[in-house]
Amino acid sequence: MTLIQQLIKKGILDKTRASALEYEIKTSDEKEEEVIIKKGIASEELVFELKSKNLNIPLKIIDVEDVSLSILETIPEESSRYYRMVPLKKRDDFLEIGMVFPEDIKAREALEFLARQNHFKYKIFLITLTNFNKILRKYRTLRKEVTGALEELETELKDEGVGATATKEAEFKRMVEDAPISKVVAVILKHAVEGGASDVHIEPIKGKVRVRFRLDGVLHSSIFLPFKVLPSVVARIKILAVLKIDETRVPQDGRFSTKVKGRVVDFRVSTLPTVLGEKIVIRILDPSQRKITFKDLGMTGRNLKILEKAIKNPFGMILSTGPTGSGKTTSLYAILGVLNQEGVNIMTLEDPVEYIIGGVNQSQVRPEIDYGFASGLRHMVRQDPDILMVGEIRDSETASLAIHAALTGHLVLSTLHTTNALGVIPRLIDMGIDKFLLPFTLNVAIGQRLARKLCPYCKKKVKATGKTKSLILEELKDIPLDMRNGINKVEMYVHQPVGCKKCNQTGYAGRIGVFEILKMTDGLAQIILKEPSEIEIQKEAKKQKMITMREDGILKVLDGLTSLEEILRICPRTSANTSVEKQQSNININKEEIQI
Repeated sequence: MTLIQQLIKKGILDKTRASALEYEIKTSDEKEEEVIIKKGIASEELVFELKSKNLNIPLKIIDVEDVSLSILETIPEESSRYYRMVPLKKRDDFLEIGMVFPEDIKAREALEFLARQNHFKYKIFLITLTNFNKILRKYRTLRKEVTGALEELETELKDEGVGATATKEAEFKRMVEDAPISKVVAVILKHAVEGGASDVHIEPIKGKVRVRFRLDGVLHSSIFLPFKVLPSVVARIKILAVLKIDETRVPQDGRFSTKVKGRVVDFRVSTLPTVLGEKIVIRILDPSQRKITFKDLGMTGRNLKILEKAIKNPFGMILSTGPTGSGKTTSLYAILGVLNQEGVNIMTLEDPVEYIIGGVNQSQVRPEIDYGFASGLRHMVRQDPDILMVGEIRDSETASLAIHAALTGHLVLSTLHTTNALGVIPRLIDMGIDKFLLPFTLNVAIGQRLARKLCPYCKKKVKATGKTKSLILEELKDIPLDMRNGINKVEMYVHQPVGCKKCNQTGYAGRIGVFEILKMTDGLAQIILKEPSEIEIQKEAKKQKMITMREDGILKVLDGLTSLEEILRICPRTSANTSVEKQQSNININKEEIQI
């Protein structure tokens, strides 16, 4: 029997008004109870007493003060608000759950899922809308506690670094047992930010959960957690990133921001289902790194002059190329930082938007609704832009649209996946771009990699002799004469990584870019129109006196910024007569020959 029928039976409601109410309920999104209470036909207490008898579920009115914050953590606020259910208290082995609409099948399924995930048994009680809303407001207090978790831990952990020491291992084990999961997550994030990590990997492995930080491009294990905490840690991060906690079958992406030592840091979250459970990767987007300059990137000499001239052109394309994680997007942001002036309309299309830049119109692609790079670019050109940044040219359609945008008076910045700057032109032609369009649109192609910088506190200056010296001179034999003349061939010094407390015993701290820039010239235009092979383009690059990434890196070695081993690792020689194994053997020999 419906509530309306019961009210008719009690003489509270006549049949004519009841018919009007039934029609209103069918044509609105509101439930029967809500309409009856809103119209003032019956009191909330009476309505829910009748409902309690109908469903045979006890009605419970609970004092908000009796609901603890730790109990509230059992059901995330988003789920509680959506399904109109809240945890009330724990009694014996059961969790008491208050539900406004326990007859809702979806709400019951969500509760069943949460019970399986968090390993609790439950007993359902009916609660009124007013009681539910009062308890829901208490989540604000919980949110404040979660937001303040990092600040609470600053005094406890301010002297700690990022390494996986025995003390930290014990601290984490104690925390996992005694503290809320929110604090465990807070400590992981705090350590990652303070240690300068770019990414956090939380991944299930057999019997435990491994937490790794990516420092200067290399993953390092930080801590191991008990496997039983994985669902709770994943759920906490999903709540922060506003993701569906009851969806574990498909990957999800989200982001959130929080304060770490007085500054707001953005975190980008990606989840991935694995056979052992969900893996989480968190990209750390530190606002202190937003305003990066060409000098910070490591752009110097000829490369810097060419780029500074190229960005002054009102139209054309500037393409940055390299593998994932080589700093391409960071380079484009640095260019935008120079171009971001009051008199220009800058628009970006990114996947995802990494940093919010004041004064720039940034848009994020959403493939799930057919809003990709190609479709987004079509809309952007109708917004009267002066400068367009397209996160990546992935397909022929996007390449064609970007080329035509450059032809029609726009400066276009984008990235491309090729091995080096020389491969940009063949790659665009492979994508279906007509050869005759490239000389009029492509301004410069930038190839880049990221090299680890030597720690300034512990790096060791040594004299290069023997094969090390010969290798350096051989690698630099084709650079412009004025640069070769600046190298001391008699007293040649390089630096080696040592390791200290400040760099976590790695010998490296931070990263710097190594670059090569190919610019459009009349000679290159002729090659494109005739035979645009990498060999012919390489010949033209030599005529331009282009410094290759490997040469730029070795010059940085002589400047004491990085090590020779690091440059040979990230910039292997690609010619057929020199294998990576031969280079590695040279490195090993050179270590023995270097003299202090």
